[in-house]
Amino acid sequence: MHAPGDTASMTPGLFISFEGIDGAGKSSHVETLAALFRRQGRAVTVTREPGGTPLAEQLRTLALNELMDALTEALLMFAARRDHLLQVIEPALARGDVVLCDRFTDATFAYQGWGRGFDLEVLAALERWVQSVAALPPRTLRQPQLTLWFDLAPEIAAERLAGARLPDKFESQPLQFFRKVAAGYAARQSADPSRFARIVADQPREEVWEAVCAAVRAGGWLS
Repeated sequence: MHAPGDTASMTPGLFISFEGIDGAGKSSHVETLAALFRRQGRAVTVTREPGGTPLAEQLRTLALNELMDALTEALLMFAARRDHLLQVIEPALARGDVVLCDRFTDATFAYQGWGRGFDLEVLAALERWVQSVAALPPRTLRQPQLTLWFDLAPEIAAERLAGARLPDKFESQPLQFFRKVAAGYAARQSADPSRFARIVADQPREEVWEAVCAAVRAGGWLS
């Protein structure tokens, strides 16, 4: 029998990421899912990428607003991710929290890799370096246990974003850019289908929410 406070007796942490092109509606479901987990007695950490720590938020501001080449952009994203992992995500998982993250590494592959056309092998090397953490066995990367991919046609996403707010440099990209980003998400899902749950985002909000809940229940994480 484990003594009180023994980490082996704790509820294991759960890491869920939310992905999709700008305008897909993913962010509106993060807090709703957080509230549902809290009602079931779970501690929840809600965070985002790039961002989640003071340093990572500064890097986010640079990456989303300053012009730079694709490698510089990718390095900023992974530098922010490393700090975010060490300062927020890993401690939260060690405590047994549910971590809900608005974007993670799939976004970097989709936006910098497919959208910008940057070398996917370089991104994969950065992924290996940054997401290898002490809590995991060697050659094992920290990845979400579940990635909710909000799949929406770029044309519909553009309509949703029109006039919503002053766009950052990614949101202001042409439609063809978002077609490439959407293809990048599809490629990531194809490479790791057991991690991904595709959410058809062109539905009424209530139906999208039901699909989110069904995906989380399918993993045994909600009663």
